[in-house]
Order: sequence, then C-alpha cells, then structure tokens
Amino acid sequence: MPFVTTKDGVDIFYKDWGPKDAQPIVFHHGWPLSSDDWDAQLLFFLGHGYRVVAHDRRGHGRSAQVSEGHDMDHYAADAAAVAEHLDLRNAVHIGHSTGGGEVARYVARHGQPAGRVAKAVLVSAVPPLMLKTASNPAGTPIEVFDGFRSALAANRSQFFLDVASGPFYGFNRPGAAVSQGIIQNWWRQGVTGSAKAHYEGIKAFSETDQTEDLKAISVPVLVLHGEDDQVVPIDAAGRLSVKLVQNGTLKTYPGYPHGMLTTHADVINPDLLAFVRS
Repeated sequence: MPFVTTKDGVDIFYKDWGPKDAQPIVFHHGWPLSSDDWDAQLLFFLGHGYRVVAHDRRGHGRSAQVSEGHDMDHYAADAAAVAEHLDLRNAVHIGHSTGGGEVARYVARHGQPAGRVAKAVLVSAVPPLMLKTASNPAGTPIEVFDGFRSALAANRSQFFLDVASGPFYGFNRPGAAVSQGIIQNWWRQGVTGSAKAHYEGIKAFSETDQTEDLKAISVPVLVLHGEDDQVVPIDAAGRLSVKLVQNGTLKTYPGYPHGMLTTHADVINPDLLAFVRS
C-alpha cells in the first residue's frame, strides 16, 4: 500500500488515483473516519478526468497508530507531507468536518505559501471554533465534548454506532431514510482507527481556534453547510467562516445533515464540480 513517512516518522496511508497530469483534487476526511469516507466523491471526480488524492489522518484508518501528534498542527503537516511527496500543484483541497479544519490550517500555513493550492472547500467544517466561549456564544458547550470523551472511553464501539445511527446523518429525524450500510461503513471506519487518536482528536476539532487560518486564506473558498447539521451547527461554523476568508462563497442546504456528502452526494458532487471548474 502507498505510504509517505512524515518528518516525525509517521507512516501516512494515501490513495492517488487517475491521470498524474490532471488537476489534483485532494480530500481530507472527518473524525473518526478515513479516506474511505470519500468514496462517492473519489469515483465521481475520477469519472470527470481528475486526479484524486485522499489520505488517512495519523491514528486513523490505515495510517500509523502513533501516540503523539493528534492536533491540528500535525494534521496539516501530515497533509503537507502527502502533497509534497506527490508534488501536487494547482490542487483543490476539500475538507469535511475535522478535515475542514485540516484544510484551513494546511492551506494557510503550507499549501498557499508554497504555491500549491488553487482553491479550497470547507464542507460541514469545524472552523473557526466549535467550542462555546465568551467571544463565541454560538459554539457548543464544553460539557458536550466531555460527554464525547466519556462515551468513547467507556464503549467506543457503541458510541460510534450511536453517532452514525443518529445525528451524523440525521437518521434520528422523523421520516429519515435510514441506511444500515451507511451506518455500518461509518462504524467500520471508526473502529479501524486508534482509540487514543480519536480521544485526543476531540480536543483538536473542538478547541482549535482557526480564525487566523481563515483570515490568511486568499485563494477562492467555497463553504458548504447543511442547515440541519446537528454535529457542527451552521451558525457557529459555516456562516462565520465565509466572513473570515478573503474570497469566500457560502452555499447552504435546508434540511441536510452533517454527513450530507454521503446522504446527498447526488446534489453535493455537482456543486463541488461546478466550483472546481469555475
């Protein structure tokens, strides 16, 4: 399997499909998943002639289950290691949820300064800050994230099943078309990774203030967010992020859940393609 070794000795698994001379589209997955969560997008863009790249974050999927580095700085540096290893240029970086935070930090600190990034997309993404604070009253209280940690430590398998069966895809909403395959695939990806990486990743995605990352991004940014996102509420994320980047566009989707990339790929994929082509 293809791996790149980071400067601190971590083996990062990646997929690199399609023509090597085509424009690369790079996908950054959410917590606690893997690059497999992008199957619908990888195949879609591959079918439109693009080079598609996706990696498993450290401690997730097939990447090394190391003890340290489960924070946004290392996530971004690992993404940079993949981009440099493959010499990706003129790339469009697309991040979902925690992967959106990874994209924001990567573009601001690595990709944009090196001239490797053409555009970025933040989908249901965690920036600028998920945590509720005095200056971020729309955020989520720390007690919620403490509850995540307690549930993960007590019974990670059941916790992941509960998340996938409920708020992540909106399957807890009346009349929702529940897919057992989607639930099982989310659970499969989650339990493949490291409990320590997932536990410490909660702090990374909830308490990392990325206001300055967003302000530093000058390439075009598309922000996509479901209006019924129960995991990353739109008012504390998407609506704020688009105001902070220098060249941003916000598109929202009434009734769509956090995992809309999977449940509504037939709508989201063409919107992503239109932005890439614009």
